[in-house]
Amino acid sequence: MRTMPRQDGGTNKPREDKVVGFILWIIIGGLAGWAASKIMRGGGQGILMNIVIGIVGAVIGGALLGLLGLGGSGLIASFITALIGAVVLLWIVDLIKGRRTV
Repeated sequence: MRTMPRQDGGTNKPREDKVVGFILWIIIGGLAGWAASKIMRGGGQGILMNIVIGIVGAVIGGALLGLLGLGGSGLIASFITALIGAVVLLWIVDLIKGRRTV
């Protein structure tokens, strides 16, 4: 795909990067949510719920790993971060619902 030059001499590349990043966010979130559901409950939650669990898990995992001074970049590190956060999220939900104990 050819990018058109902008008035300031740049290209439209950042917009394309945002779209690809958003799609990767959804894919990684869905996979992390599905994997966390398998780990914590033994079954998936459905594709939309897996995506939500994975994306919220990515935020939680990023915060937790940031507090510990850990983190990384790339697809694998993003997936692991989202997976850790999603497992923590499902654990907290189970605590609230009374399915698990501390």
